Amino acid sequence: MTYATQDDLVKRFGEEMLIQLTDRDEPPAGAIDAAVVAKALTDTDAQIDGYLLGRYLLPMASTPDLIVDLAEAIAIYKLHRDSVADKIRDDYTDALKTLRDISNGTIRLNVAGVEPASSGASGVRTTDRPRDFTPDNLKGFI
Repeated sequence: MTYATQDDLVKRFGEEMLIQLTDRDEPPAGAIDAAVVAKALTDTDAQIDGYLLGRYLLPMASTPDLIVDLAEAIAIYKLHRDSVADKIRDDYTDALKTLRDISNGTIRLNVAGVEPASSGASGVRTTDRPRDFTPDNLKGFI
């Protein structure tokens, strides 16, 4: 399951934009090339997973809306072969910053996380040298 779908991209950016970015046939077919979109979405998922891997259980049981939004911004950027509009570049940069914040724990997702490695200990443990003075060897002095 991908974080975003082709339908998500069509709803956010419009069919015309996706046709322009993916129709690489000669002569142009005038349709969205689903294989090109699928490759961009797969690459996007791999990039997002790289940020989430140590903090969340993957694959996620359900995808938070924030991750879908970030996936859309990254995928549309990846679909561009040449120049990218400032808005698309800014959205991509912001998406990567947000992923770093998620990875660092600044932003938390409401999904299952990865349990930190346990040392096996269940609390504070101290080790000390034997005591020189104990109640037994102080009898008669007090």
